[in-house]
Amino acid sequence: MTDPSNVPAADDASALSGWRRMALGGLVVAAFALLLVLGTWQVQRMQWKEALLSRIEEQLSQQPLDLAEVEAAQSRGDPIEYQPVTLSGQFEHERERHFFATHEGQSGFYVYTPLRLADGRAVFVNRGFVPFDLKSPSTRPAGQVAGTVSVTGLAREQPAAKPSWLVPENDSAKNIFYWKDLGAMASSAAVPGSILPFFVDADATSSPGGWPVGGVTMVNLPNNHLQYAVTWYGLALALAAVSLLMLIRSRRHANSAPDETAET
Repeated sequence: MTDPSNVPAADDASALSGWRRMALGGLVVAAFALLLVLGTWQVQRMQWKEALLSRIEEQLSQQPLDLAEVEAAQSRGDPIEYQPVTLSGQFEHERERHFFATHEGQSGFYVYTPLRLADGRAVFVNRGFVPFDLKSPSTRPAGQVAGTVSVTGLAREQPAAKPSWLVPENDSAKNIFYWKDLGAMASSAAVPGSILPFFVDADATSSPGGWPVGGVTMVNLPNNHLQYAVTWYGLALALAAVSLLMLIRSRRHANSAPDETAET
């Protein structure tokens, strides 16, 4: 006959075990839901990225707009990023700003030079890349074109804020910029008059004299969201499979265990 004094202890242990199973089950359900949410979010990001790439590809195939048309599009709230544009004016080489960059494995700077328009306003043009030893304009006189020039390139929107805390702070005193803070670039260069609220990346035909090397715009945006989605969904499937196997084993063990309350 089973000792009655052992029954409460057995009941307590059984209740504790039940609570543990419930807690573990809750954690598994929460983790499974989180993995599904992350996978679905990556699918949505993939759809957004595909739409963005499609729009960029469509814009790149268009004929260049003149500057007034790009300004009008921006004022309407239309996206102007990577919009082909053509403009003319005079470069103010003494006010060029230098943006830290790499090009074909070499470190150096993108040269942003104010282009003075006929109406007196200015727009910063990314004329292209120079290595560290050609940072000073005096080392590349052939590229310091004078007089009115025509520029063809891509409109680039200015960032609303610093992209990330990982990006170093701009050093205006040394004329080294790590993110395109239009206001800081204009003020540090003492550019007079109004500045257009976007940039222009010049193409390769707009940089005579060898330096800077134009046409450096990177438009091949990475799209790895499908891989991330498969990873999250795969982890969710693996978690579900492992949980199911554990449940089956637990029930088999419970069914095969001897009845502790039976008379011995």
